[in-house]
This record gives sequence, structure tokens and C-alpha cells, in this order.
Amino acid sequence: QVQLVESGGGLVQTGDSLRLSCAVSGRFFSSYAMGWFRQAPGKEREFVAAIPKNGDSAVSADSVKGRFTISRDNAKNTVYLQMSSLKPQDTARYYCSADRRTGVPETRARYYDYWGQGTQVTVSS
Repeated sequence: QVQLVESGGGLVQTGDSLRLSCAVSGRFFSSYAMGWFRQAPGKEREFVAAIPKNGDSAVSADSVKGRFTISRDNAKNTVYLQMSSLKPQDTARYYCSADRRTGVPETRARYYDYWGQGTQVTVSS
């Protein structure tokens, strides 16, 4: 079973930066497209960013474009989400996900096969 473990969340102030990491078990990480989603209390899970298996042509939601950057290190089986200029509306639980089928950066959660437990990001005003 593939396991995804997120880390790096925390409580920060408006304008601060954080880097989330997601470590993925197994030997097929380099064949997965990877995504980050988030869910705030009382809201649906929403797409944040995704990166294809080869690391090129990442995509991100309009709400985070220019502030968040997704990247991956296939040698370390890890995907990252660098977040800067954080806002209170970024407060959510952030989930890492792996798509073992398409290899391309899907924005829809139903394309992802594996999910982590999430890491909480709280941005105070």
C-alpha cells in the first residue's frame, strides 16, 4: 500500500511563508503525478496545485498563483508546496495526493488514487 505523509504545517502570520513536504512510500513515485488539495472547515476540498511525473508544466489554482509553488524530488520520493505571502483565507488542512494512472497534473480529486492524512496550516491576521 502506498503511503503519503505530509509535514511542515503550522501556525503563521499573514505574509509569512511555509514549505509543506509529502513523503511517498514505494518505488513508483517517479511515475505518479502529484497534487496538493486543501479543505477548510465547512468547505469542500479544493485543488491547490499539481505537478506531472516529469516535473514540467505544473499547474495551480488561481487563488494561489504567484504565491504557491509545487515541486518534486524524485530521488527523495517527495513533493513540496512552497507557500509565500500567506493569507488568512489559506487556512485549511492541506492534503497530498498521488495519481498513478494519468501522469499529468489533474485538478480534479477523483483522478487521485492515494491520499495523505493532511497537515494543518493556520494563518492568523
